[in-house]
Amino acid sequence: MIEMSRADFEVLVSEALDEVPPELAALIDNVAIFVEDDAPAGDPALLGIYEGIPLTERGHYYGGVLPDRITIYRNPTLAICETVDDVVDEVNITVVHEIAHHFGIDDARLHELGYG
Repeated sequence: MIEMSRADFEVLVSEALDEVPPELAALIDNVAIFVEDDAPAGDPALLGIYEGIPLTERGHYYGGVLPDRITIYRNPTLAICETVDDVVDEVNITVVHEIAHHFGIDDARLHELGYG
């Protein structure tokens, strides 16, 4: 497992978000991004999670709700990486994966696209 401070990991997440094409970033609506050290006890290998209502499922009734939440988990990510470059790649993949869920893309399609 590679060692990386939470602050350095948060910078990688921020940089991954900066890489989202502007035309897609403009469509992200009512989402907060978080970094947590550990995944939930029930799924300790989880790298990230999207919790909310995807854009494809929001109707005219959608409003006045708390932001959707994307969480990227630091320790599980570091546990599967051998180099800093691996961490950068994995963070980029995970951020794209979770944003894709916000857009209503499911895991099967993400695996087909290489973001599994």
